[in-house]
Amino acid sequence: VEWVAGILNGTTNYIITEMKDNGLSFDTALSQAQELGYAEADPTFDIEGIDAAHKITIIASIAFGISLNFKDVFVEGLTKLKLKDVSYAEELGYKIKLIGLAKKINDNVEVRVHPTLIPSSNLVANVDGPMNAVLVMGNMLGPTMYYGAGAGSEPTASAVLTDVIDLARSIDQGGNVFHVPSYGFLDTNLKNIKFTDIKNINSSYYLRGYFSETKAALDDVKKIFAEKNISINVIDQKMHEKNDGDLIIITNDCTESVIDEIIDQIKSLKANAGDLIKIRLEKLS
Repeated sequence: VEWVAGILNGTTNYIITEMKDNGLSFDTALSQAQELGYAEADPTFDIEGIDAAHKITIIASIAFGISLNFKDVFVEGLTKLKLKDVSYAEELGYKIKLIGLAKKINDNVEVRVHPTLIPSSNLVANVDGPMNAVLVMGNMLGPTMYYGAGAGSEPTASAVLTDVIDLARSIDQGGNVFHVPSYGFLDTNLKNIKFTDIKNINSSYYLRGYFSETKAALDDVKKIFAEKNISINVIDQKMHEKNDGDLIIITNDCTESVIDEIIDQIKSLKANAGDLIKIRLEKLS
């Protein structure tokens, strides 16, 4: 297995779908998810990405034969996601999903959860509502996808009881019956692999900022990217009153540390009139 990625939380996928399809704000979509039983009264584990991070931690262990290591998983939730970013992404040919990703590169792994732009043509991008989908990339097999319900009382009960029954059968046999180890690997075969810090990952990025004198700010932003030798794939302007407006950028691949330096420089521009939004982009192909 080279990498595993997917939608691992049905609650957040339902929220994003309602934002995309019905123009709901994040808060309104969350309230609706709670009314339908997709979200808990305290939805923190879902919307902050913790539930998905627990799942991708387990998946990474099975995929790569490594010990469970939640503390080194990068986790970013949905609470900062704005409706305008969902709309802008669609205009540019992408959809936003909360993605759990585990990727092995040589002797290092990346395990992370965060909102992600995915090309609209990708199957995972078109999984909507409370459904989950996991895409597995094998070095010989290529991509395979697993799809099913990820939220609701019956799917949850089914998953929990499956584990309970498996444990009960093992106990009934005195623990002597052979079964697949928890990691998918025998403990003696677990590998010692380093986790890549989020600052060192390579990705493309969606950036969106609000500027006064947007046209003048555009020249300054281009200059900052040129000085860092980072190329821009897409630039789009959404003009509002007078010369104010949103500036949307999609970059080509670069390291997270470099894009953060660029963001800091853009924030210092006189024309910057608000927070700069950063969302990672993954092609999952």
